[in-house]
Amino acid sequence: MSAVTRLYTPDILALAVELAGAPLDPAMPWQGRARSASCGSTLDLSLDLGDGERIVASGARAQACAIGQASAALFVRSARGRDRANLAETRAALERWLAGEGAMPDWPGLALLDPARAFPARHGAILLPWNAALDALSR
Repeated sequence: MSAVTRLYTPDILALAVELAGAPLDPAMPWQGRARSASCGSTLDLSLDLGDGERIVASGARAQACAIGQASAALFVRSARGRDRANLAETRAALERWLAGEGAMPDWPGLALLDPARAFPARHGAILLPWNAALDALSR
């Protein structure tokens, strides 16, 4: 099995396509952008917050590899109800996990991205949605 086959699994490709169901919404009040220095992938993210400064809606536009798109889809799937502190904590845990220094963060579906851990050039793409969300919420 080639490295590309191991990386771009059917589950990853399905997630990448799923992202089309959550388009970027410029009308949402919180807008963020992130770029992966390692691969050049970018992600624009729109968020709306409700009570307690928790996410009630999100959308994304990715110019990224399938890994970045899949990561964004997982983010959009489970962002509802989360606040800035949770996003920052998850991002930090993701960095540790990707570096092999910690457990997989508690975010539904992340196990689908496990094959990408062996490809450090894709780590920045995995972090895109959390970076874009923190960018949006810092404005």
